[in-house]
Amino acid sequence: MRFWQSEEVDYALLPLHTNNNHFVIMAADGNNVFVYLGGEQVVPADVSHVVVDGSVSIIPRLAFFGRTNLVSVKFHDGVDAIEEGAFDGCTSLTGLGVGQGCVDLRGVKAIQRRAFRNCTSLASVKCQKVEIIGEEAFSGCHSLTRILLKSVRTIERLAFNECKLKRVSIPQVERIEGYAFCCNSLQFITIPLRDNMFPLCGSNQFDYCTDLRSVEIVGEKKFVSSLLKESWRNTMNCEIERIHCDLWKCHVHKTWAVQRWSESFISKVKQYRDENSRVLNELTTLLELAAWKAKLDDKEGCLLEKEGVRTTRGRRKRARKEICVTSGASIVIKNVLPCLVASDWDGIVKGMTQSSESAQSSSSI
Repeated sequence: MRFWQSEEVDYALLPLHTNNNHFVIMAADGNNVFVYLGGEQVVPADVSHVVVDGSVSIIPRLAFFGRTNLVSVKFHDGVDAIEEGAFDGCTSLTGLGVGQGCVDLRGVKAIQRRAFRNCTSLASVKCQKVEIIGEEAFSGCHSLTRILLKSVRTIERLAFNECKLKRVSIPQVERIEGYAFCCNSLQFITIPLRDNMFPLCGSNQFDYCTDLRSVEIVGEKKFVSSLLKESWRNTMNCEIERIHCDLWKCHVHKTWAVQRWSESFISKVKQYRDENSRVLNELTTLLELAAWKAKLDDKEGCLLEKEGVRTTRGRRKRARKEICVTSGASIVIKNVLPCLVASDWDGIVKGMTQSSESAQSSSSI
């Protein structure tokens, strides 16, 4: 008798095929759970429940290919990659562990091409650390309605072909390749504001998303609320609403509409960033002068009288300099205003146009 330790409990292992080094866990509900040890281990054709052993870091190519009885797979944080076709054709695969209804990929960072292709029963996936989703990775997953993609940077061709996704949030994505989302059920997407996100060749990422009606930019509300002028805020709010109208009117070429709109949005963001910097510089000067003048009228005479000497241009100049320092203007200028500029503008724009390592997706499964 051997023992295998999971995160929750120790299970007794009973040899299934001693010659092939196969073991199963006697689960609490009576199901036999196959322990996948990796390497050249042959997975039984009739396997239904799998736990990946802690020694496995990569699910190799075609490891579970065509295992139509496979219902659930439990990963651990040490699994880094799922190679080509690893679960291709696992038509009964539905979730994590026994009876959970969701595949949690935990520490996986790369899903290679066709890894979960034609997993027709797969409904929900958590990809919390995945950065690359390969070509046709989830193609043909007709039941897939929810997926968490908060760290994904690259989505290759046909990755979600013929899925049933309705809402997708990809706040860190840098590149979306052709036909990545051929989902006629997709209605809402959240993307970062980024140049060159759509490759020039094959810009048809959303063309078959016939129900697509809304595109949201990461951080757009915070950006608009930070604008100094009401006219700017109104302009940007109109720009945000425009994409909804464009998508509603556009029955085909959805990608073209999204791309043109995002380019316009980026242009306006850069314009208002520059105008905001100019206005803040003007306000900085006015604040300095106002703080200085307020003290000057009250204190200048007192300082000169205290010296007990005749007023000269040099003494007046020195007095004004001292008043400027003690008025607090220098503290505001050097410490407060630069922080306002950095946090409210450069920080916001950078967060919208560049991926942040610490960014958290608001999507949940």
